[in-house]
Amino acid sequence: MVTIYDIAKKANVSPMTVSRVLNNTGRISEATRARVKKIMEEYNYVPNSMARSLVKQETKIFSLLITDITNPFYTTLARGAEDAAKRYGYKVMFSNSDEELDKESDYLEAILSTKVDGVLFAPSGDRSLEHLQMLRKHNIPFVLLDREVPGIEFDAVVGDSKEGAKNLVHHLIGLGHRNIAFINGSLEVSTARLRQEGYVEALILNGISVNNEWIMEAGYKQFDADACVDRLLANEERPTAIFAANNLIAVRVIRTLRKRGLLVPDDMSVVCFDDLDPDMVVDPFLTVAAQPAYDFGSIGIGLLMERIQGVAGKEWRKVILPSKLIIRDSAQPPK
Repeated sequence: MVTIYDIAKKANVSPMTVSRVLNNTGRISEATRARVKKIMEEYNYVPNSMARSLVKQETKIFSLLITDITNPFYTTLARGAEDAAKRYGYKVMFSNSDEELDKESDYLEAILSTKVDGVLFAPSGDRSLEHLQMLRKHNIPFVLLDREVPGIEFDAVVGDSKEGAKNLVHHLIGLGHRNIAFINGSLEVSTARLRQEGYVEALILNGISVNNEWIMEAGYKQFDADACVDRLLANEERPTAIFAANNLIAVRVIRTLRKRGLLVPDDMSVVCFDDLDPDMVVDPFLTVAAQPAYDFGSIGIGLLMERIQGVAGKEWRKVILPSKLIIRDSAQPPK
């Protein structure tokens, strides 16, 4: 029986390339695609998905475990994953941990009992390591999305959080701001650590002292915005701008500033990581480091399929997606 490896050898390409031709994914030159297809025709090669499913006891189901379904970043990511999975003939089972390790653990038990073929996993934090180890123990392939976890090797699709944070802070500095506060997520989350590194590095590169009183570890989903803003306003020297580590933090900060009688950007500039859904009405519209959320999901499914099909190789792969600085009206020069 002709295999994907026979096709790859004849075409002088990798099995991964053949897989991508079969599934119409990835960046492959038209000449290579045509050559592989021609050899498939010569060999009368037709992948028998039904037989493969019986042998491997496939369920044709993926699990997508994310941390906050209310965040537009993750809803768009989920759509990307669902659309890509459908192209492979898979369905996606969605789960939402709400940034809570215990809830994540409950969903992991459900994932193991369902015997899904693979998992796309946005971990709640570093303590998710035990859950990843459990998936590895049960031989369930997984790809991490958005966040990394120290202590285990994995395939991942992540954003360039550090560079995106630097771009936002550089933008504020370019407007004339030097007193820039940072409201972050939990430092148990890799993206929060990287965004803080980018914030600090941008200040130092511009000769601005880092004021630790203006760096706050709050939370990506649930935090006391009133307390954070009040602490910043209580300083004798107030910040003139706030960098929020994600979009939901920014929305809560803007609302709190308004309750305190401060307007954005007239009295305080605000920028953040991740864009908002167009249907979410926020005035003024935020200046953001926008990530290609859809691509996180679709590329993640591609990596997962290549791992399942056995064409990924032994090396673990990390795809880093850059953010795009979108300048809108929430930041202006300080008065």
